[in-house]
Amino acid sequence: MSVDLSKLEQHLASRSYVEGYTPSQADVLVFNAIKAGDIYPNVARWYTHIQSFSAELETLPGSSTAGETFLSSGGGAAPAAKAAKAAEEDDDEVDLFGEDDEEDDAEAERVKAERVAAYNAKKANKPKTIAKSVVTMDIKPWDDETDMKALEEAVRSIEQPGLVWGASKLVAIGYGIKKLQITLVVEDELVSTDELQEKIAEFEDYVQSTDIAAMQKL
Repeated sequence: MSVDLSKLEQHLASRSYVEGYTPSQADVLVFNAIKAGDIYPNVARWYTHIQSFSAELETLPGSSTAGETFLSSGGGAAPAAKAAKAAEEDDDEVDLFGEDDEEDDAEAERVKAERVAAYNAKKANKPKTIAKSVVTMDIKPWDDETDMKALEEAVRSIEQPGLVWGASKLVAIGYGIKKLQITLVVEDELVSTDELQEKIAEFEDYVQSTDIAAMQKL
């Protein structure tokens, strides 16, 4: 009877004994059938350990039945050809794992690409925040005889996207002259306050000058 060392090697890769958690007659049966334990690393480790019980092998507990699993009717240890074949099988197994890794990486990349695309689509569909400003503008007339009602009507006649006129009042500036102070809300991307002042200045019969008294972002 000989020992299937390859099978025993695999078994001992995750175990300390042939059966259970202590040396037993199953270990003795296999130990006695092995002539050398240095062919496989796990077998060699186990062989050296069991050899330390040489003086008490016959008295170790348990049954030898589990050890029979690793015995075969062939003579001697597995030949070099079998070892080479086992090595090739190991290489094939590694290659297969490599292919699995490549498939896993490809799947991970696909999932990542889908998530990025979904994020970009969501971002594109998200309503864009519109930047707005509240502006207080002072509009000065030529003199105290300027028709301030007509001046304000002329100013409010200016209409364009992103422009909303608000409240207004007349503020005295001296010598009986009053300026028109008017509030407006503008969308920053659509309305230029400089261009708006230029349009107001075109009402030259009423308007002497314009100034931005205050401006605040909404």
